[in-house]
Amino acid sequence: MSAGHPEETHRGLVTVSVMLATIMQALDTTIANVALPHMQGSMSATQDQISWVLTSYIVAAAIFMPLTGFLSARFGRKRIFMWAVVGFTIASMMCGAAQSLTQIVLFRLLQGVFGASLVPLSQSVLLDTYPREQHGSAMALWGVGVMVGPILGPTLGGWLTEYYNWRWVFYINLPFGLLAWLGLAAYVHETEIDRSRRFDLLGFAFLSVSIGALQMMLDRGESLDWFSNREVIIEAILAGLCFYLFIAHIFTDEHPFIEPSLFKDRNFSVGLVFIFIVGIILLATMALLPPFLQNLMGYPVIDVGYLLAPRGVGTMIAMMVVGKLSGKVDVRYKIFLGLMLTSLSLWEMTHFNTDITGWDVVRTGITQGLGLGFIFVPLSTITFSTLAPRYRNEGTSLFSLVRNIGSSIGISVVITMLSQNLQANHAALADYINPFSLALRQAAESGAINLDSAQGLAALNGEVTRQAATLAYLQDFRLMMWITLAALPLIFLLRAPAKKAPGEVHAALD
Repeated sequence: MSAGHPEETHRGLVTVSVMLATIMQALDTTIANVALPHMQGSMSATQDQISWVLTSYIVAAAIFMPLTGFLSARFGRKRIFMWAVVGFTIASMMCGAAQSLTQIVLFRLLQGVFGASLVPLSQSVLLDTYPREQHGSAMALWGVGVMVGPILGPTLGGWLTEYYNWRWVFYINLPFGLLAWLGLAAYVHETEIDRSRRFDLLGFAFLSVSIGALQMMLDRGESLDWFSNREVIIEAILAGLCFYLFIAHIFTDEHPFIEPSLFKDRNFSVGLVFIFIVGIILLATMALLPPFLQNLMGYPVIDVGYLLAPRGVGTMIAMMVVGKLSGKVDVRYKIFLGLMLTSLSLWEMTHFNTDITGWDVVRTGITQGLGLGFIFVPLSTITFSTLAPRYRNEGTSLFSLVRNIGSSIGISVVITMLSQNLQANHAALADYINPFSLALRQAAESGAINLDSAQGLAALNGEVTRQAATLAYLQDFRLMMWITLAALPLIFLLRAPAKKAPGEVHAALD
């Protein structure tokens, strides 16, 4: 990096600018979730129809995220970044002003298109702004936006919806967008433009159809009873076939959409597998805890947001600690600590019941937040530590894409298992409701349950359902604990980057 680049003299301002863009996009992955019931009433939509507000954004962002590398190389990273911020902010305003379901779904689609490149570009800019020995600190700052945004999204969304209006969930992006654009315009320099680079339309088409079909299958599979439905079968076949054609294409085409040589870097390839697992844990827990707290424990939505917020605090604390330890402790040790803390929190959650206090939720949330913070930042650092700088734009877009796909798959798996286990648990517990049950006879004799009335039987069935649901949630937490522990062997595949000699470090800064 030359001394004349604005990044070197204004690193703090560059960091703030890209962080604003990151937080804006990361918040929008979850901030609209809690506002969906209010949107549904405002738009007179069914539950299935209003879910497209989330689906359209997720699918559009997933399809267009891999385009980031090509667009940055062909038109310049700064130019694409600024247009993405402008487009995302305007689309957010249009979402807030939407008057019909069709309008808000269309505007959310646009929001996903423009927001797709914000996170990978922000990561790429920070990696180029800071010298390699400071990448740990830079990724700690970047990670705050990426990790804490989705965690605090439901809290902020619930508060805005409760005290203002669901439209403010989208309007709040305006100040973030304006400040981010001004910072990017003033302090980020433009990269070299490769006008000779051609667009691989066929490769992009294969990958887009594969990702889009996969996201649609994951999003709609649960409501359509998975592979008993023709639509889900078609989407699964499309996803698998197009992904195979994409892999075959990039290894045989002269100018592929994504260069296969990217995956020759071992740290990068292992990092993609790792971040897939992190994606599963990050949002799957957030998909389970709100309905557990609201439906089984009776917490109002605003209180649920407050109970989940400390998880983000734990993540921020971990990231600050990781930033301070950057260059002093092997990143693999930090990842190991993060995996163990995350597993510990999930193990503690397998002992939840409907009598737990809010402190139990906060305590396990902080532990899990600490664990994810210790995983995410070192992983982001070591994944790109040995990757050639020319691959950074493509690499960061793939890193974010795989994390998002992991989150989508994780949410689909835990919600499907929750539904199936609830039915199985209900059937198993119902077997104990028989004339020979001593506990049931004692409850009936004490007057706690009236087995001679329809109301009493309904109350009994309700309690069985409640206990079956509680057990189903605990089974999901146990599954995620085992997935986290299964990631431990991957640490041995990561290579610590070789330290530069003092002369090399000085040369890198020049």
